[in-house]
Amino acid sequence: METQHGRMRRRDFLKACVAAAGFSAVQPSSRAAASAEGARQAAGTADQIGEDAMDKTVLSFFCDDTSAHRGPPDTFGRFLDFVKSEGIAGESSVIIGLGSSLLSEPDSDAERIYIEHLHRAFECGIDAHMEVMTHGGKFDFKERRFRRGAIHEGLWMHEPDVPVEEYEAYFDAIIAEGEKIGVRFTGLTWPGGGGPETARRYAELRKLGITNLSPNCWQALLNLAKRGRFRGPTVPCFVRARNEVGLMAADGAYGVYDIPVIGQDWLGRWDNSPNRVNPDYYITADGQGGHIAEWVRAGRPYCFFHAHWQGLNPANGVGWEAFTLVVQRIKEHLGDRVVWMRPSQFTDYWHGRQRGGRNA
Repeated sequence: METQHGRMRRRDFLKACVAAAGFSAVQPSSRAAASAEGARQAAGTADQIGEDAMDKTVLSFFCDDTSAHRGPPDTFGRFLDFVKSEGIAGESSVIIGLGSSLLSEPDSDAERIYIEHLHRAFECGIDAHMEVMTHGGKFDFKERRFRRGAIHEGLWMHEPDVPVEEYEAYFDAIIAEGEKIGVRFTGLTWPGGGGPETARRYAELRKLGITNLSPNCWQALLNLAKRGRFRGPTVPCFVRARNEVGLMAADGAYGVYDIPVIGQDWLGRWDNSPNRVNPDYYITADGQGGHIAEWVRAGRPYCFFHAHWQGLNPANGVGWEAFTLVVQRIKEHLGDRVVWMRPSQFTDYWHGRQRGGRNA
């Protein structure tokens, strides 16, 4: 296993894009060979992109807490239609055990319609992350039930004594639930929350110097990627990273990454609050200010922002209009300086370049 936390110029990064794109579609049995070939071709393919494209910033977003029950059944479909029509890209969580029932055992028209839309999400530009099974207490897969008092999934992923095998089996079971409804996961998002008892344990872990997921947890994700259980060879995660992408575990063509986001959620947040809506936080009307504009103008190779479905959804999210306005401002002021990518698309590219650089 390799670990790395590095930085890279946009120009260098984009030199791997086209070759890595071909690699991401290859089946698990041939991925290693495809990765080696992609690394050899990376420099040549970059020349085809052109000098102007070399200076673009990769742009993407994460959307947490997505659910079938935040508005009419077509709500998620409306979101996908907007993403596709605008040519943008990002990620939306799929939480199989959110609430008191399982999405893998749909019992309402709202859930069935949501699942139908999930089938076209990837082609529309949206990745699917597990966040994790319930966004709450660990699910009992053996008895297929929610257990009262179970450890919070987010905290459990930090516990240093949990073996790799336990993490791997749990994540694999979630992936299997997704497969039942035709959902292929691309990555993982850490679920926050958990209440006072969970907060106390987090404080204890911080005193021990534990502020991120257990190394065993990262290794389990890597093992699953190597087994072809995720959609692609690299696994983007939204956990703790700030400013720089973190390579948390890797083996050859396979890698697990912690992806940073800029600042906070000012698109309504999880409480769907009008007081938490501010498109200028991302980009001002004149395109000169805001976090996204600043990162792009500073020449950063990538820029990820963060939202919650409660505030972002087009049915009753107070941040939806702000989100569409941010997209329009980016198109107007930064359109020739950014390229939108799904998080898994980005990590495939990034990992291809990292490997190419080491091999060179």
